[in-house]
Amino acid sequence: MRMVLLGAPGSGKGTQGEKLVAHYGIPKISTGDALRAAVAAGTELGRKAKATMDAGQLVADDIVIGIVEERLAQDDARKGFILDGFPRNTAQAQVLDAMLQRLGQPAVDKAVHLAVADEEIIKRLLDRAQKEGRADDKEDVIRRRIDIYNAETHPLLDYYRAQNKVVTVDGVGELDTVFDRIVKALA
Repeated sequence: MRMVLLGAPGSGKGTQGEKLVAHYGIPKISTGDALRAAVAAGTELGRKAKATMDAGQLVADDIVIGIVEERLAQDDARKGFILDGFPRNTAQAQVLDAMLQRLGQPAVDKAVHLAVADEEIIKRLLDRAQKEGRADDKEDVIRRRIDIYNAETHPLLDYYRAQNKVVTVDGVGELDTVFDRIVKALA
């Protein structure tokens, strides 16, 4: 299974992605996690990404694409993967298609869309900011991230719908309930 998780920041992609890893036995590739690790490690990539991330903006495509290609070329991703945070737009989806072909891997099977209302997203992320002390989870930054998602990433739904690959799941409810909805939708 090769899937892309789609949904606004705070929609539950990370949490559900981890549950899907355990269920399907394939790796989750999260560009957000990889970028945060690079920032924490103080790498050149991390320093470039930090200012952009702190402002609630998207990190440059070439950096993100490099991270993803490096990861998809690893052995454990050959039998399948769960992408979280990539592709972010239609151009990146086309790059992903070409990348998979170049790596000799099959195309994406499904795009799982976790549908959550904007106000619920804001509530979740403000709560997460308090619990985890995340500097990128301030209300103005959250609203900017949602606006960017709606403008740039939401059109991916049309891209994958045209390929009959979109599975939309209600992302509100208990974690296990949402997970069960995803598994049923993928079956």
